[in-house]
Amino acid sequence: MVRVISLVLGTVLLASSVAGQGKGVDKQSERVRDGGSRAPASNGSKTDVGTGRGIDFGKGRTHEVPPLPNPYRFSARRDVIVKAVADVMRDRNLILDEAASKPGEGIVVSQSYTFTKGAVVSQSELSRYADITTSTARGWTRGRYTLTVEVQPIDGNSANVSVNAKVEGRTDGATGAEWVTLPSLGLAEDEFLSALVTGVTGVPPPGRTQ
Repeated sequence: MVRVISLVLGTVLLASSVAGQGKGVDKQSERVRDGGSRAPASNGSKTDVGTGRGIDFGKGRTHEVPPLPNPYRFSARRDVIVKAVADVMRDRNLILDEAASKPGEGIVVSQSYTFTKGAVVSQSELSRYADITTSTARGWTRGRYTLTVEVQPIDGNSANVSVNAKVEGRTDGATGAEWVTLPSLGLAEDEFLSALVTGVTGVPPPGRTQ
């Protein structure tokens, strides 16, 4: 009898211990459930990841500055603008083509300006200024452009200025060097117009640096 009673008491004590442990687990689970939402696609009170924080697509990315209007309207006399065009060309190491230019008619033309040399960098630099996919030529070794600036007066105190670039790429093949005319992407024109606005007004266009 003593052995039977001891076995029964041991069974009761073991059952109580297991029940107590199970109850503790349930309470802990309740605390976890209460601390956060069980809704789908939600992290509850944890907000440093996932939907609680959100994803910042493009945050801190530099916005692309749109190109300037071409023609660009200036509030200045034609002769003042023509002089400023010649000054900007000189500052940008562009040589005036005196034979092709007609300053009295508001036309200023530069000589060809080589902006890139070398087979390693010419293709990437040339692709910034021109659409090279239109040509079947390969192995670009140089890039150059010629600017034609035309100043058309609107009245005595304003004028429209248009800038056109002839962009060319050079290939050195078995038959020798060949210059290929490529469609301009407008970068050379926009760079010159931005510098001209700064030269005429004293301040760069909005979104540009001097």
